[in-house]
Amino acid sequence: MKKKLLITLLCLLLLGIATIGAAAYVLLANNTAVTENTRLLVPQQTTMEQLQAQLDEQQILKNGKTFQWTCRLMRFKTPRTGKYTIEPGSSNIQLVRLLRRGQHYPVDFTFNNLRTVDQLVQKTDGKFFFEKEELAALLQDTAFLQQYGFTPYTLPSAFIPNSYQIYYDITAQEFFEKMYAEYQKFWTEKRKQLADSIGLTPAEVATLASIVEEENRKPAEKSIIAGLYINRLHKDMLLQSDPTVKFALGDFTRQRILNADLQVDSPYNTYKYRGLPPGPIRIPEASTLDSVLHYRHHDYLYMCAKEDFSGYHNFTASPAVHAQNAARYRAALNKRNIKR
Repeated sequence: MKKKLLITLLCLLLLGIATIGAAAYVLLANNTAVTENTRLLVPQQTTMEQLQAQLDEQQILKNGKTFQWTCRLMRFKTPRTGKYTIEPGSSNIQLVRLLRRGQHYPVDFTFNNLRTVDQLVQKTDGKFFFEKEELAALLQDTAFLQQYGFTPYTLPSAFIPNSYQIYYDITAQEFFEKMYAEYQKFWTEKRKQLADSIGLTPAEVATLASIVEEENRKPAEKSIIAGLYINRLHKDMLLQSDPTVKFALGDFTRQRILNADLQVDSPYNTYKYRGLPPGPIRIPEASTLDSVLHYRHHDYLYMCAKEDFSGYHNFTASPAVHAQNAARYRAALNKRNIKR
């Protein structure tokens, strides 16, 4: 009797060892059929059935059944959104841990000194779950932009350059909503009141700030330049801003604007059309927006780059003095043989 009991116990022990060994093999043995790193895309709200179908379609697994068994054993029921790299030699347990962990982590995203929304879109490339093409398409959807009070012209004003922490696994729309939340945070009631006191909307402040920034990024002059253009606006004068002509021509590399350039027919050509252009000519910094809101009060109506090429300007309220300043600057350009 004792002998039979011992034999039974030994059989159970061997069976248990075999079971543990089989389980360990299922969990720990290589179950990937790929021979090189392979990207697995798991969209939001993917089900286990859809995940399994994707794994089968990409021929990632050697044995789909053992993967399913591992998922049940590890109680893995909800795939996390992400773009995963499946490495050769990965076991079922490694795959489950990878997909369970997900990619919900913060990404440091910084942007500044950008001219176009397209440049901003390019900066998101490879940083987030969404593809840059998805964001580009969204930002070209006029109906979508309208929901937030923007047009394709005013869209650059929606973005406030800064450093942000944004979760990796967001969608393109969630990225824009994050940017819009920062826009709303910047445009406090106090700032809105300051804009209103000047007679400008937030989008118009951004448009003027973009011109100021293209004229000179030096903090010492920004509020002075803002005041000059506000004086012109209030007097219904043409702004006559060279950067707006460069924008209309699509060429910011020009160091010299010629009379022929001033004839370009564009709503951005402030030598030809009164008032502000239809939207910003770059994405202005928050500090430049504040330079407009807190512009320097003075009587200047004219500005011309200094002939020493220091980046600073000569300001005046006199057309005659401005003509003299402009003549000196043209002579300096000629001396350096700068024709464009």
